[in-house]
Amino acid sequence: MLCLLILSCHGKSKDDDEGQEQDAVTPVTVTQYTIGDMQEVVELNATSVFLQKNQLKAITNGYIKSVSVTQGQRITHGQVLFVLKSKEAENLGSTINEIDSTARFSGEIKIIANCNGFVNTINYRTGDYVMEGDVLAEIDDATGLVFLLQLPFELSPYLSKNKTLDLELPDGKIITGVVSTSMPMVDPISQTQSIAIRIKNNITIPENLIAKVMIIKNVKKNVISLPKAAVLTDETQEHFWIMKMIDKGQAVKVPIVKGIESNGQVEIVSPQLSPTDVILKTGNYGLPDTAKVVIFNDEK
Repeated sequence: MLCLLILSCHGKSKDDDEGQEQDAVTPVTVTQYTIGDMQEVVELNATSVFLQKNQLKAITNGYIKSVSVTQGQRITHGQVLFVLKSKEAENLGSTINEIDSTARFSGEIKIIANCNGFVNTINYRTGDYVMEGDVLAEIDDATGLVFLLQLPFELSPYLSKNKTLDLELPDGKIITGVVSTSMPMVDPISQTQSIAIRIKNNITIPENLIAKVMIIKNVKKNVISLPKAAVLTDETQEHFWIMKMIDKGQAVKVPIVKGIESNGQVEIVSPQLSPTDVILKTGNYGLPDTAKVVIFNDEK
């Protein structure tokens, strides 16, 4: 009798535990599907570069009398950058001035900018002696500023539909660019092709600035979608499902076929959802095929 009494007590305790487990509910939030246009995009990086760089060269042997620019300075076409004076001109000028003081012969040679842009490098300073053909400075042509996009070659068919692109700068500013040229070569390792995107000339952009570019692959109209958090998947991301409410306190697993993803939304290709369907948005992870839940925030 004592053994039977002990066994009956254990059995009652086990039944109570099972009852508590069955009564356990999970707090969740819910949502419903939305209908709207969606587009499939690929995010890539583009780097600003000056494609055209001009070199200012000395046209004769002589000394640099003055330098009127500094590195990084913005310059305009026709601006005097260097003044040269040859040794022969110095001697000839002294002789002429001794003969005729009103002649005012200087023998100076002015080197001017041949474009609008920025001074990239300055190789000589005032007083330096230069030879004919020496590069005095290098100028970045402002009209040659582009963003180079490294486009994977398999995405090249979509380029014809993306002639105008939005570029997002690191500070959040959005500028518009137009695809101008495609470099006739592909990187042998990454298999990417350089695409030049031109922007307006009145926008000042430093070189080597990285911007985000969105390439649109596909656009769909009137798509049924759910928030990304409502769609669950397995470890291999081969199977997808949602948890749908079947009454006020119970949710069941519903396998789905998903389509494109955009801006935190996932297209639901099948099954066909009803406007009255209530889908778990949070608290759905790790639930069994049928689970008891309690809704503490009903979103529509």
